[in-house]
Amino acid sequence: MFIEAPELSSHSYIRHAFFTRQGGVSEGLYASLNGGIGSQDDPARVAENRARMCAQLGLPAANLVSLYQVHSAEVVTVEAPFPLAERPKADAMVTRVPGLALGIATADCGPILFADPENHVVGAAHAGWKGALGGVVDATVAAMEALGAVRKKIVAVLGPTISQASYEVGADFEARFRAEVPDSAQFFREGRPGHAQFDLPAFILARLAQAEVGEAVSLGLCTYEDPERFFSFRRTTHRNEADYGRLISAIALTP
Repeated sequence: MFIEAPELSSHSYIRHAFFTRQGGVSEGLYASLNGGIGSQDDPARVAENRARMCAQLGLPAANLVSLYQVHSAEVVTVEAPFPLAERPKADAMVTRVPGLALGIATADCGPILFADPENHVVGAAHAGWKGALGGVVDATVAAMEALGAVRKKIVAVLGPTISQASYEVGADFEARFRAEVPDSAQFFREGRPGHAQFDLPAFILARLAQAEVGEAVSLGLCTYEDPERFFSFRRTTHRNEADYGRLISAIALTP
């Protein structure tokens, strides 16, 4: 139902989970632990799935907070739960309030969970290529610092993300990166004519290194290649399916 990172689970007052698609009540394309509020799944089933996630974290269902994600570098500082209907348009959250689970929804993009275990500040970010390129990593780290975190003490873990082998992009995409990121050639591998394979996980890890966090690791799991455990927007597109579920990655300070 979920995957933990040793870098985070070793701290008793930090709770986290990279939830898989297993262990929920949704059916069909959304089977079974779909946490996507923006999907076309039955809202009651999504609510039950999210309640199960909270139970795993040892928190009330209302304490799982989510954003209206827009592939930006916007960060929200969370001090209390907010209604799902009032989700801020942003792609990262930070808090130092115990008992709040910061939940990021993904289905190929990179979910990053952050923690400064010493200063008790946590964060979560949704990093697709747009957000990673636009600065969501730096913005999250800066927001954590504003709450008392120390950059060199932050641990960041990248959860299940589409791998380079499964992420084909066009020439325009590559040209944009080469124009904006001088050393971006390292993130591309030659593909079929007019295309390349983009290494999103490596790019996110590079952004984390540039942000000078204390430790940055990846689970090394590909959403596209593992349909039993993960939802994937790109896999859904290739299969001409009508919609897809969303994975939730969440982190909280122990109440």
